Amino acid sequence: MIGSVTHIDYNVVMSKRAATPVRFDPPVAERLASFVAANPGMSLSSAANRLVDEAMRMAEHPGVIFRSSPTGRRAALAGGPDVWEVIRAVKSAHTTEPGLDSDALLNLVSDNTGIALRLLTTAVRYWAAYPGEVDAEIAAAEVAEEAAEQAWLRERQLLAG
Repeated sequence: MIGSVTHIDYNVVMSKRAATPVRFDPPVAERLASFVAANPGMSLSSAANRLVDEAMRMAEHPGVIFRSSPTGRRAALAGGPDVWEVIRAVKSAHTTEPGLDSDALLNLVSDNTGIALRLLTTAVRYWAAYPGEVDAEIAAAEVAEEAAEQAWLRERQLLAG
């Protein structure tokens, strides 16, 4: 019906979650405010959402941490590379050796990178939960690498005369 609310509309509206107020202890609120000040363009709400989401992801995927880099915050293995770098190595190994089973593939990547199997498994599980995020980081790295290579080639051409 046009102009009237149907039963389905009512259920959809009523199923939406209302905002949940959260109170922070004063020291936590101060640290959150400092985080926002260090990250221009973020609001307290967006900072709290991001940090809570990251903490929940770390709890769900022990061994994954989040660290800041020039291109933003990224999931990384504790004491190791970014998750996207590990997944890129796994995908590359799979392309090179398509017939390997999962254990052999992970052993190959571990042997070639020096990353422990348990950390490789952690990265793979994180990617399985958040493939879009990790794949976007891989794609961005490939674009940046291509741009850097093109700049280097132009430089070489200019200097070669």
